[in-house]
Amino acid sequence: MTTPTLGRLETVPALDRPDLLADPVAAALRGWPLADRIGVVEIDPAIADTAALAEAYDLPMTTGANCVVVAGRRDGEERVAACLVRADTRADVNNLVKRTLDVRKASFLAMDRAVEESGMEYGGITPIGLPDGWRLLVDPRVLQIEVAVIGSGVRRSKLLLPGALAAELPGAEMVEGLAG
Repeated sequence: MTTPTLGRLETVPALDRPDLLADPVAAALRGWPLADRIGVVEIDPAIADTAALAEAYDLPMTTGANCVVVAGRRDGEERVAACLVRADTRADVNNLVKRTLDVRKASFLAMDRAVEESGMEYGGITPIGLPDGWRLLVDPRVLQIEVAVIGSGVRRSKLLLPGALAAELPGAEMVEGLAG
């Protein structure tokens, strides 16, 4: 299988560079039969944020997909989900995510908790290798991205994958209208 490429980003197969992946991401990829379709690119951590990366590599914002972590409570039970949305949109946390999780109020998980529980760096959290118990909600528009740029679990690299592959991520739930 060919590793995806995009613009000036020099990719290699993700599992060839486990040093560019957070441990949970590398472990998840090693156990996923479609991992050979995912590339990794080393970047300057200072440009890990989507807008900075897009500007530095002359990429349209429509190539990025962001993963945000949200949580809410119902009947004393906390419900956590990672939401994968196109970078040119925002997750509808106050309405659709709240209803999907069936919680009274949904909000972004505190940065320190998201980092600690995911085993990933802030600004690099990705839908690959999420903790057990976290749901993965995916906006179907991500599937339309020819080559999507997502986090790798660390700020010093990004993963590239065909957007359609997001539907095949372990636990992925397609949620129409997840982002606006």
